[in-house]
Amino acid sequence: MPQGQQRLQARRADFPALRQTVHGRPLIYLDHASTSQKPQVVLDRLLSAYVERCGNVHRAVHWLSQAATHDVEAVRDKVRGLLGAPSRDEVIFTRGTTESVNLVAHSLGEQRIGPGDEVIVTTLEHHSNFVPWQVLCQTRGARLIVAPLLPTGQLDLDALGRLLSPRTKLVACTHASNVTGTVVDVRAVCRLAQQVGALTLIDGAQAVPHLPVDVQALGCDFYCFSGHKLLGPWGVGVLWGRSELLATMPPCQTGGGMVSTVRAEMTEFQPPPQRFEAGTPAVAEIIALGAAIDYLHEVGIEAIAQQEAWLLAETLPRLRAVDGLRLLVAEGPQVPVISFVMDGVHPHDLGTALDLEGIAVRAGLHCAEPLFSALGVHGSVRASLSFYNTIEEVDALCAAIRQVSKLLR
Repeated sequence: MPQGQQRLQARRADFPALRQTVHGRPLIYLDHASTSQKPQVVLDRLLSAYVERCGNVHRAVHWLSQAATHDVEAVRDKVRGLLGAPSRDEVIFTRGTTESVNLVAHSLGEQRIGPGDEVIVTTLEHHSNFVPWQVLCQTRGARLIVAPLLPTGQLDLDALGRLLSPRTKLVACTHASNVTGTVVDVRAVCRLAQQVGALTLIDGAQAVPHLPVDVQALGCDFYCFSGHKLLGPWGVGVLWGRSELLATMPPCQTGGGMVSTVRAEMTEFQPPPQRFEAGTPAVAEIIALGAAIDYLHEVGIEAIAQQEAWLLAETLPRLRAVDGLRLLVAEGPQVPVISFVMDGVHPHDLGTALDLEGIAVRAGLHCAEPLFSALGVHGSVRASLSFYNTIEEVDALCAAIRQVSKLLR
């Protein structure tokens, strides 16, 4: 049991959503990989941004606009610190991981990838880091290559090395799987890509909420995540990119805020990051994301990682002890994302039955069909934990699975 466990679990009181009942039962929330619950400080900051700072950013000289602009730009600094980025000007606010990946695919991809080139993704990818590259390759006459897994469920780095060639322009890879929880050695992936001059984009949607991240140590070219999986609000995310790359990339959206001069003959664009932030951003949501980052630092990112590692270690054997249940987990490092199948029970049926017990889990393909095809499984139930979940909740999950599986078989 990690030191300070009681202190971390006492943080449950910070999350008002956890006080509610579902179908007459206390809510047990085990769907953090889909979206996290929000602490009260984040909700308060979201409201205050609309009430006390409701002015459009970068637009006016009046106090409300200036205050909102200050708050938004302060969050850019917080994200820079969270990711260990060299410069705040490398931090671009988007709507989430999906938009971040698409921004790179459209801006850099359409500029640098052409007929005969190759883009490599992995079997572990969420659709958001798979489909944009698939579509780009189809439209640009390039080839999409899918790097396979080892029998252990980890990314096959030797196979990836053999797939890389001078034709490889970009490698897109998840930092942690949203199905198996597998933590990929993205530092090794980036080193391999660099050997052939390929760029790298890392999907950190499932990693940033659970692990310390340093983009400089990883050696990647782009890194992205979503605020709503990081205790923050919906509708805001981040793309980090190396400054020398961002400086060469054209905007993929145009409009107000991203221009320096507009004339009938031509338009001059702002430098990054403003070049990629056309129109009015999600001002309140960005400000609330800053509150979420503050909250994470207050709790302690390392402490969160230790607590969740302990929870995971306690949960896996409990689930393995359930008759008829098979875990879809890989060997090696893992974030607290656990998928499983139950003999003779459809994942949707099991997920629905667990909901009636007040237990929120995910059921289906989790936007990762290529991975399920490789695993030979047509969907799963997924339980994803956070630092304030308890072993009692895990025991309740196991007991409910045993109970409902008898009724559904």
